[in-house]
Amino acid sequence: MKGLAAGLVALLIWSAGLLAFADRIARLTPAPTPAPADGVVALTGGSDLRLRVATSLLEAGEGRRLLVSGVNHKVTRERIWSVTGAAKPLFDCCVDLDFDAADTIGNAREAARWARAMGYRSLILVTADYHTPRAALELKAVMPEARISAYPVVTPDLDARHWPDTTTGAHRMVAEYMKYLVALGREGLIALGPRPAGAGSGYPRA
Repeated sequence: MKGLAAGLVALLIWSAGLLAFADRIARLTPAPTPAPADGVVALTGGSDLRLRVATSLLEAGEGRRLLVSGVNHKVTRERIWSVTGAAKPLFDCCVDLDFDAADTIGNAREAARWARAMGYRSLILVTADYHTPRAALELKAVMPEARISAYPVVTPDLDARHWPDTTTGAHRMVAEYMKYLVALGREGLIALGPRPAGAGSGYPRA
């Protein structure tokens, strides 16, 4: 009985956390205009909206350069340009592409490498609304000295305010919540003891 009671309590805590996480996501958009930063980082994903939004921030002078992280190796620079809608001179001079990152941790590491190489200490992070908490956590973990301003973008196929209404919405929200808990737990454990060599410092300057 004690085991069953403990399991029920754990389930209630987990469920309450999920609801709080989903409510947080729903409140992220529409995002207010961020304070100007040294650079803008956009994470690729299922929607091209992230890239267009990030480009608009660059065009507005909210950052000096834009890094598009997680670009598929099969995608050309010309294709990315066509998606962003940026003026060609601006794209050619001020947009960098990262083809190495394969996941959120990789995005964070490559963004930190890029920022340090540029001498940047403040970044605007553009990604999907549901992905924002974990992406910001991962980026801050590898670049704790930087000021990170998140700029969440609405996910077209996920209504964050009615996520339980569809199988796709429920699956995506639960999956992201679990990934966030894992990242949060990892960082919590690291904070309890000596930080491993190199952790929190990201990649060296390129």
